[in-house]
Amino acid sequence: MFGKRYAASMINRSAENDQDRRHFLKAAGMTGLGVVGAGALGGLAADPAAAATARPAAAEAAAGGVSDGAVLNFALNLEYLEAEFYLHAVTGRGLADAMTTGTGTRGGVTGGRAVRFQTKAARQYAQEIASDEKAHVQFLRTTLGSAAVSRPAIDLQASFTAAAQAAGLVKPGRSFDAFSCEENFLLAAFLFEDVGVTAYKGAAPLISNKTYLEAAAGILAVEAYHAANIRSALYQRGQAAATIKLSNARDSLDGPTDDDQGVVDGHGQANIVPTDANGIAYSRSPGQVLNIVYLTTKAAKSGGFFPKGVNGEVNTSAAN
Repeated sequence: MFGKRYAASMINRSAENDQDRRHFLKAAGMTGLGVVGAGALGGLAADPAAAATARPAAAEAAAGGVSDGAVLNFALNLEYLEAEFYLHAVTGRGLADAMTTGTGTRGGVTGGRAVRFQTKAARQYAQEIASDEKAHVQFLRTTLGSAAVSRPAIDLQASFTAAAQAAGLVKPGRSFDAFSCEENFLLAAFLFEDVGVTAYKGAAPLISNKTYLEAAAGILAVEAYHAANIRSALYQRGQAAATIKLSNARDSLDGPTDDDQGVVDGHGQANIVPTDANGIAYSRSPGQVLNIVYLTTKAAKSGGFFPKGVNGEVNTSAAN
């Protein structure tokens, strides 16, 4: 089905360790590689040409600073956060313990409870998104196999208050409960969704393996659907001013460029899809994403929604 050189290169670019590379064959549904034979996995030394191809591929990943597996583990941390937020909102509980194990320190979830939705539409939006985010967690965990990181400690309580205070949604000393009502839930979802879209787009150039890249692109598309859903709901509810405040707060954390946008433009017109002048969604680097979820402008390894940091190699926010 595939030549040995191609298979060796792809496998070596697909994960963080040898065991995970073997697991990738099954997770990616690439059983056809069996036609190549076990030599593609264990016999590279017997095929000098294949070994020569594999070594540059591994070196390329190292030169780039992180492997494909490390990038996907970074994404898994974010999916844990989103899944816990939405699952708590619609069910009152989060991920099953079996879906939170892995490498690194596993942490618990602080805060979060079922939202008393006032409208059928918002409830169904939340249910659908919760199901998608849970599926993302499961997919990434299955794909990464033994290399998958565990769920880090997550704060869904004090972190939202800190973000809301920074944005000016609530006054200093006042709390913001993301689960107290439908409106607060939607604003909290807005805080997450745009970040998820820009995170996946920013990570795309870092992924070498095309199978992983296609999967990441698929998740990006789903996150974009989610973001548009939440942005539309807030626009229809007349919450444009609140989204602009949250947008400005995100912009203040991730660097000097003013990319982030609320649900209306400078002329007061609907702005459901935030893009640049070319109609292209903008990107955030992993460091910029961590600036937002850590709620800091400094280089840090923990804070905000991840009070003990994220698990995996990509774990430090940018110094802005």
